[in-house]
Amino acid sequence: MPEFFTAERDGHVLTVTLNRPERMNALHSPAHFELDTIFNEFESDPGLWVGILTGAGDRAFSAGNDLRWQAEGGSRDKPKSGFGGITERFDRTKPMIAAVNGVAMGGGFELALACDVIIAAENARFALPEPKVGLAALAGGLHRLPRAIPVKRAMGMILTARHVPAAEGYELGFVTQLVPEGEALTAAKAFAAQIIECSPVSIRTSLDVVRRGLEYADVRDAMLMHYDSVATLRNSEDMIEGPLAFSEKRKPNWKGR
Repeated sequence: MPEFFTAERDGHVLTVTLNRPERMNALHSPAHFELDTIFNEFESDPGLWVGILTGAGDRAFSAGNDLRWQAEGGSRDKPKSGFGGITERFDRTKPMIAAVNGVAMGGGFELALACDVIIAAENARFALPEPKVGLAALAGGLHRLPRAIPVKRAMGMILTARHVPAAEGYELGFVTQLVPEGEALTAAKAFAAQIIECSPVSIRTSLDVVRRGLEYADVRDAMLMHYDSVATLRNSEDMIEGPLAFSEKRKPNWKGR
């Protein structure tokens, strides 16, 4: 049984809850390896189509790196998939939603940025405060934030390490949806329900094309690139089922293959 998170499966959706509320869901080396295992299972299970990541309690999504553990001499080892088992999981093919309640600081914010969608409660707070303790946001924050919002706005957050409330995060554009306090997880599950109405193959293809296409500055180069995921979509059962269901005026029976 996992010690540092809980996992709940509901149909095609897996909800993973960081479960170290006594440390505001800050993560240490053992937690990284536990989370790596569950996200490996999520990725390899054809029946799971969407993942949700959240934090236990109402104080924090995650306060990031467990500095107390580090100061006490604890190991700083991480799996190849990075902080929380996801910040360097560059081959991930399924959509992930961050349901942010309370603070998302440092590595916690980097976990959220590594997801595809951020649903934030009004009491959520975001920051990359590492420079205040002699560190830097090297688990993706320094790369993902300037790609998510205008560079000058991102630099304003990075160079001051200031806390940004959820409403400002929504205005800046890194928060997808802003919801009342206490409703982040409920809203994330509703968002996941909308995703699973779509073909899983189409969703995986869309994620792949967006991510890889963003590697090119020129839209023409991005559009002319060969994507294996597009070939998979064109040869999938879902691509047959979708138009057939539409013509028969019924809901599609997606196979995810």
